[in-house]
Amino acid sequence: MPGSTKTMGVLTVGGLVMVTAYTVALGSSGWLWFGWVVLGLITLAMLVSSST
Repeated sequence: MPGSTKTMGVLTVGGLVMVTAYTVALGSSGWLWFGWVVLGLITLAMLVSSST
């Protein structure tokens, strides 16, 4: 796994933790969850493209 893909994976997991903490503390925000899904899809695309 290239370094950039690993970094994106760490950022995605960290983003999930932050969005979940925000949701628990202050209530759900659709834009935060949307942003996290987009980040996750980008990370998934990087994983797929690096493995081929």
